[in-house]
Amino acid sequence: MSDTSTIRTTAGYSFPRVRLRRLRRTESLRALVRETEISPQDLILPLFIREGTSVRNDIASMPGVRQQSVDLVLSEIKTAWELGIRAILLFGIPDHKDEVGSQAYDEHGVVQIAVREIKDRFPEMIVITDVCLCEYTSHGHCGVIRDGDVQNDDSLELLARTALSHVRAGADIVAPSNMMDGTVLAIRELLDAEGFQHVPIMAYSAKYASCFYGPFREAAESAPAFGDRRSYQMDPANVREAIREVDMDVIEGADIVMVKPALAYLDVISKVKERFDLPVAAYNVSGEFAMVKAAAMNGWLDERRAVMEILTSIKRAGADMIISYHSLDVCRWLSG
Repeated sequence: MSDTSTIRTTAGYSFPRVRLRRLRRTESLRALVRETEISPQDLILPLFIREGTSVRNDIASMPGVRQQSVDLVLSEIKTAWELGIRAILLFGIPDHKDEVGSQAYDEHGVVQIAVREIKDRFPEMIVITDVCLCEYTSHGHCGVIRDGDVQNDDSLELLARTALSHVRAGADIVAPSNMMDGTVLAIRELLDAEGFQHVPIMAYSAKYASCFYGPFREAAESAPAFGDRRSYQMDPANVREAIREVDMDVIEGADIVMVKPALAYLDVISKVKERFDLPVAAYNVSGEFAMVKAAAMNGWLDERRAVMEILTSIKRAGADMIISYHSLDVCRWLSG
């Protein structure tokens, strides 16, 4: 007998009695033993809402994604619902911006109007709203600026007011993405005081200062007018800090925690999932989307296989839900 007969596996069994390829022979067998699968219920569709009517602006760096006024985005939401998607994430793009992002917390702002119309048409769709100031400020930063610096504590009241205005309009979940210390607590306290104890917070807990946000900043028209966001978003080199950020948000009252971006931070997703017993969201961000699209358009990758492999890896790492611009395509592929 050859030496291969003594090769041992970690389970204590040996080849040739054990042949792992037996369960890989056919697609039916592979499906039977598959450990991780993507379903429409795993996906959250991000949408960019523009003020006005009959507005549809394609985003050059994100093929297939566009800014839309609420009257046009309703048809996309209808398609999403029919494909099995049960949650959307809204980003607002106002016509007017100022130093303090006042349109973010205006009761008649673009997101607030959109939430009311969407919930009227699709009451069962889970509407999540992004809570940040960067799309609404003239300087493009996520908080109040003084002497060229983002003021953490002065920004908290405006961020909490923004969340409250979204909830009053009918938002099911608010998602603070600004990375100001204490944001979750400020929002939780204000929502509770106003009688909205039942509304969950999805915290962008571990949000890294990533180059993969480039296309998003075109889509949301939110690039900083000066400097960058590294003084409040996380250093890509750090994982222990991510655990501290998540821990702080959990203590302050987060109901769902998020890691953003996803693909370059699978290790962070895994560690967060192992450490905390809250649902974990992961954001498959614009740069990750754009890379696949560009490669597929050049014939360098099979788009469908690449997207499914990426999303499966994100879920396998521990994500309970995935925010992805691929969501509609994935649901179409899954439906055959």
